[in-house]
Amino acid sequence: MDIENTENLAFNNRIDLEQLKEAVANIKQELAKVIIGQNEFIELLIVALLSDGHVLIEGVPGIAKTVTSKLFAKTLQTGFGRIQFTPDLMPSDVLGTSVLNMKTSDFEFKKGPIFSNLVLIDEINRAPAKTQAALFEVMEEKQITIDGTTYQMEPPFMVLATQNPIEQEGTYALPEAQLDRFIFKIKLGYPSVTEEIDILKTHHERKEKPVTTEIAAVLTPEMLLDFKLKIKDILVEEKIFKYIAEIIDKTRNHPHLYIGASPRASIAILKTAKTYAAINGRDFVIPEDVKNTLVPVLNHRIILTPEREMEGVTPEKVISMIVQSVEVPR
Repeated sequence: MDIENTENLAFNNRIDLEQLKEAVANIKQELAKVIIGQNEFIELLIVALLSDGHVLIEGVPGIAKTVTSKLFAKTLQTGFGRIQFTPDLMPSDVLGTSVLNMKTSDFEFKKGPIFSNLVLIDEINRAPAKTQAALFEVMEEKQITIDGTTYQMEPPFMVLATQNPIEQEGTYALPEAQLDRFIFKIKLGYPSVTEEIDILKTHHERKEKPVTTEIAAVLTPEMLLDFKLKIKDILVEEKIFKYIAEIIDKTRNHPHLYIGASPRASIAILKTAKTYAAINGRDFVIPEDVKNTLVPVLNHRIILTPEREMEGVTPEKVISMIVQSVEVPR
């Protein structure tokens, strides 16, 4: 195929993705007014939103995990809720509870803070397992069952959860079943010196004005639904399915890993790879789209053997080894 024909193909997508690309650019532009750096973090949040997934954000305090999540929610014309997890938080504090109506002598369900569109759970690993387990049903099925009655969540529904590293005092490890419900785990580090200088300058110039006043909503629920439908129609060739399956299979048979990835992980890779293709203006998935998703999709789903963990091997390093060992489809 000659170069001219290849270039023409780029402008003849089966699906019109221009509006989606523009919306993604608008979200990034709004957040760039306040957030310095963190470009990959912001892109992963957008990909997760368009892929109908939840995100776990890990990092030390003070690196703008919560602020970025709040501002990201503000770019969407949807409801926003925030729950601060603490060691004494009960499941009913999250989901809601039945209360007695003195006028009717009947019990009425009072909805908890989880009933919103974008829900920020701050320091999710501060609460014990029973409270974290309260999120299992709502994160997977987007519904809550209380006293035999099922309540559906209004779309869109997305959980953004922040956690401090497990080594810090007063935290609980998240159950594996809950970790598996997050489409991405994003690990954030410290900014570079240049970014730190920009952060200081921006803070100085803002003169203590609230950061939320600078962010405008650029995406409606209707637009979001339309984009999600378009992403479902992204073309995936047989060789891409095989590529994903081989990578996942390697995690289940790798000598450095105690537990590999589940089929939910392979579905997450497929969904987010299609989203990566769409936001880059392509109506078909390429191997690079798959590679972009692997670390955030797999780093919280695979478990290292105790020996490798003691040696300081990281999940990211094992994922890199697996990627290098699987032949890239052409």
